[in-house]
Amino acid sequence: MSALLTDLYELTMAAGFVASGKQRDIATFELFVRRLPPNRRFLIAAGLEQALEYLTSIHFSAAGIAYLRGLPQFAQAPEEFFEHLAALRFTGDVFAVPEGTPMFPGEPLLTVRAPLVEAQIVETYLLATIGFQTMIASKAARIVAAAEGRGVVEFGTRRAHSPEAGTLAARAAYIGGCLGTSNTEAGFRYGIPVYGTSAHSWVQSFASEEESFRALKRLLGSATVQLIDTYDTIEGARRAAAVGGPIWGVRIDSGDLVALSRLVRAILDEAGMTDARIMVSGDLTEARVREIAGAGAPIDAMGVGTDLATSGDAPNLGVVYKLVEIESGGATRHTFKRSSEKATLPGAKQVFRHADRDVIGCAWECIGCGEVDVEALLRPVMLRGQLLGSVPTAAQARERASAAIAALPDLERADYAVSISAALRDLSERTEA
Repeated sequence: MSALLTDLYELTMAAGFVASGKQRDIATFELFVRRLPPNRRFLIAAGLEQALEYLTSIHFSAAGIAYLRGLPQFAQAPEEFFEHLAALRFTGDVFAVPEGTPMFPGEPLLTVRAPLVEAQIVETYLLATIGFQTMIASKAARIVAAAEGRGVVEFGTRRAHSPEAGTLAARAAYIGGCLGTSNTEAGFRYGIPVYGTSAHSWVQSFASEEESFRALKRLLGSATVQLIDTYDTIEGARRAAAVGGPIWGVRIDSGDLVALSRLVRAILDEAGMTDARIMVSGDLTEARVREIAGAGAPIDAMGVGTDLATSGDAPNLGVVYKLVEIESGGATRHTFKRSSEKATLPGAKQVFRHADRDVIGCAWECIGCGEVDVEALLRPVMLRGQLLGSVPTAAQARERASAAIAALPDLERADYAVSISAALRDLSERTEA
């Protein structure tokens, strides 16, 4: 993983740290979200697996260092800086909340403690991968809730901001509660169930709609999903019924989905295909999913693409990565910001989750230790650059998200209790004094 995948100022600061003799200082950074986007009351943490993959493989190539040498910003950088880059590997510690954990503003999703240059250079990548996947997982959780028990399948790779973004969006959406994805690469990489059988071009390539249905049924058998809206949805449903089952079901991709689903359901039932399911798709949004579910339509699954893979109503997440303490010469100095609307609290922290509230405390605290309903969310996942055991799978993260959302109070409440401990408040006052 090329360490050049970062913002230039991370590298100019790194050169300055080396020139100032600060490269051996130990820095602690925390990654968190200051404020929630519109229409959000919680976030679902995601992206840790890719963050750890990056940290375990980060390095500068000889060609990359040669490129930096040619930039005017490094014309006066000491030779020691380039030597430092050539030898750089991540040797620090990482504490993180498990993927699939509901989180709130101000709560660290990830803590990095490492030599200053290492901790600084990784900022951009960590923000990008955790911020993006957390944004998509959080959107998926909302859409799944809006579907009221109907399955949601992620369909968005073709509208994502890049093919790789689509693959990671599929992973994050699965963590957030989707049944699976249309993205085959995501299925291969992450073990996510994949869905999809044919497009309108399949139907159009045959001389008749019924011929296309029969050919697909011969190929896929009980896994067949007949796309019935190429010409006329009702006639398409009748032809699919004439071809018969067993099939997974039919898909409607246009029109009045609520009204059409009721008519199609009657046609399938009359043909004895009561087990055949109805899936709908076609520019579905979270709001449209909620309307369909609220109407009680006989729809079993929904394919949601653009709105999910781009988090259409909130397409960015204000995730930040801030220095909270630094150790130099055996002495630790706590750091903070007073900036208007961007103030931060000093010191490494822990999040203690009770049954109905969270407390952000100092990392050394043990709030509620021994109580059965208290969980310290930040856990060690890497020490001295080495992973601690295997990283949970996307399926395990999905299970955690589902259980956590069900166990917590109504996460749509705007007044979910998140407070800071007395010790953290005292540290903040003493640090700012």
